[in-house]
Amino acid sequence: MICLTDTQRIGVGLIGFGVFFLLMGILLYFDRVLLGFGNILFVSGLPFIIGLQNTFQFFVQRQKLKGSSFFLAGILLVLLRWPMLGMLCESYGCFLLFKGTLPVVSELLSKIPVLGLIFTFPGLSMVLKRLREGGSLV
Repeated sequence: MICLTDTQRIGVGLIGFGVFFLLMGILLYFDRVLLGFGNILFVSGLPFIIGLQNTFQFFVQRQKLKGSSFFLAGILLVLLRWPMLGMLCESYGCFLLFKGTLPVVSELLSKIPVLGLIFTFPGLSMVLKRLREGGSLV
């Protein structure tokens, strides 16, 4: 079992509520209030889990600067009443920020009984194999 400090538990709660509000905002036809609230909770939960300095260092790394700018621009677009375009920018930014962890996540998810079947589909398994080998998607 993972031992978390009280501060990290608060961060997990903030991120959990943030993801919940983001999903509800998407399900309710891109409701900008729910999306904005979810974004604020999600981004405020990160420093509680990994620390303020590590969060700052994660977002300003040279190779992750493009992803960070798309992610933060997406949040700004959602708050400025452009929820669909903002979520599109955020999704692309998240992909750029976390594309290095996709092979690890896909390996873990493929071991779950029901999800493992999904990862055996021909097109998806080929893409995941390329990612695990360190290649590109194209």
